[in-house]
Amino acid sequence: MKVKLAEEYILARLRTQLPTILYYHGVHHTLDVTQAAMQLATAEGIINKTERQLLRTAALYHDTGFLRTYSGHEAEGCALVREVLPGFDYTPSQIETICAMIMATRLPQDPHSHLAEILCDADLDYLGRPDFEPIARTLFLEFRARHLVTADEDAWNHSQAQFLTQHHYWTATAVAWREGPKQARLAEIREKLSSKQ
Repeated sequence: MKVKLAEEYILARLRTQLPTILYYHGVHHTLDVTQAAMQLATAEGIINKTERQLLRTAALYHDTGFLRTYSGHEAEGCALVREVLPGFDYTPSQIETICAMIMATRLPQDPHSHLAEILCDADLDYLGRPDFEPIARTLFLEFRARHLVTADEDAWNHSQAQFLTQHHYWTATAVAWREGPKQARLAEIREKLSSKQ
């Protein structure tokens, strides 16, 4: 596997070809998820070099479908992975492992391996981090630009509260690191909503 070349290739495409209204799903999100995935992998005891390379590649390619479509981007990302990664010496089996991880991030998340659980947790790592507010704001702006939400902040807070309530982390590490702060965010949002009633 020519991991470094595969990484350089996709980052160059994401930096130059993603739609500008992807305020949340921009290349910064891809880099954030990749960093979180590798930190979680280390904490979760993933030391096998090939497994770490496959996870890193999946993280870097998990939102590449946005180069082609908004809805159903995970499947489009897998199509792109199948087109591109053979050129970087990834085997068919490795490519399918990567695609399984990418498809697991589709909401509602549905991971079927430890690596997929790690990627799912990395993808929504921000839910339990101190930078939740500014990141959630970029998602709101992106959804509003795509006419997926109204400009009504109360409605957005209701949807955020519902999402945080339904979401759960998959790995023991993510639960330990992020679940407590995520619950604190949820309490803050509920407090905002109840003060408006």
